[in-house]
Amino acid sequence: MKLKFVDQKFMPIVWSLFFALTACLLMILINSVDTKSSYYFFLPYNIFLSFISPLLALTLRNNLKSQPWLKTSNIILTLLALVFLPNAFYMITDLIHVQDVIGIDVLYNIIFTNLAIFIGLTGGFIGLFIIHTELVKRIYYKYAHILIAILIVSISFAIYLGRYLRWNSWDIIINPTGLLFDASDTVLHPLTHVSFYPIMIAMILTIGSMYLVIWQFIKYIKLKS
Repeated sequence: MKLKFVDQKFMPIVWSLFFALTACLLMILINSVDTKSSYYFFLPYNIFLSFISPLLALTLRNNLKSQPWLKTSNIILTLLALVFLPNAFYMITDLIHVQDVIGIDVLYNIIFTNLAIFIGLTGGFIGLFIIHTELVKRIYYKYAHILIAILIVSISFAIYLGRYLRWNSWDIIINPTGLLFDASDTVLHPLTHVSFYPIMIAMILTIGSMYLVIWQFIKYIKLKS
């Protein structure tokens, strides 16, 4: 199988993710059969959402090999990739559902939930890395890092809006006015949102530190090869 927008050297990663996804779905299915409940079926849907952005980013990267970034279609691809990127990192918060013990065992729930989160985060970091590397090719290294840092802060804010105020990426199209009102209210009156600062700081530190490790590791591998 060949995907036109995916470098063939990238295919082992695709197949590895497919294996992880299969294992995760199998565990969720076993839990569903045992409990006669579809409670954890939200995880496959969240995984699906988490891979919209990296697929768009891969398509963008392929286009940028022969097209300028400011071409209308590439600007649209970039905006869509950025809009859907928080979905991948939002999966970190799915651990909150493990407290609802529905299944074989709470530890079993934690295992497949963590695997689902790992798959989703992988998609998110792939999307983030692609955008980062394309920026580095075109602007000063320092400015590319600053833009990625701003993006991570924006992602953390989007996660807060999603988990606590129950907004999602689709609402940018469906209900942009309501989303903008809640987002601006949160920014202008953060003290009325008790969890805002701790969650924002925790998310920025978590996503930022994880991505820093990944960036430095890949940089090290490139230097060694």
